[in-house]
Amino acid sequence: MTPLQLVRQVTAITGFTHAAGVEVLAAEPGKVELGLARKPELLQFNGYFHGGVVSGLADHAAGAAATTALPAGKIAVTVDLHVNFLAPASGDRIVARASTLQVGNTICVVSVAVETETTSGPRVCAVANAVLRVVDMPSVQTPGP
Repeated sequence: MTPLQLVRQVTAITGFTHAAGVEVLAAEPGKVELGLARKPELLQFNGYFHGGVVSGLADHAAGAAATTALPAGKIAVTVDLHVNFLAPASGDRIVARASTLQVGNTICVVSVAVETETTSGPRVCAVANAVLRVVDMPSVQTPGP
């Protein structure tokens, strides 16, 4: 399975990413790019993407990037996620670009930049660092109850 196929499969079956409409834009070993279009249910009271949505996209991108760098049958799950919000995510879409910094047998470290696409061009609205643990891929890959 290619990295792109793997990320698309995991994104399609995960409850949050499926419900939110996360789109897999690119994937290669250790790098993933995900997009999320503006929808009213993803916004906070000022009309910007909610911080939890920005964080959730960064988290999923980090996990996907780490997983694409692991051997088949392994997946990375988040142990720690630190997000710095730099500007309101006010555009029509947000895009998370994740790159692995370290891939180990038990722990991975990933850096993520989240951009908001505005009429004046893309602007970084958040950066995140994630630490992820390597675990066996679940045998049943469907959302829980």
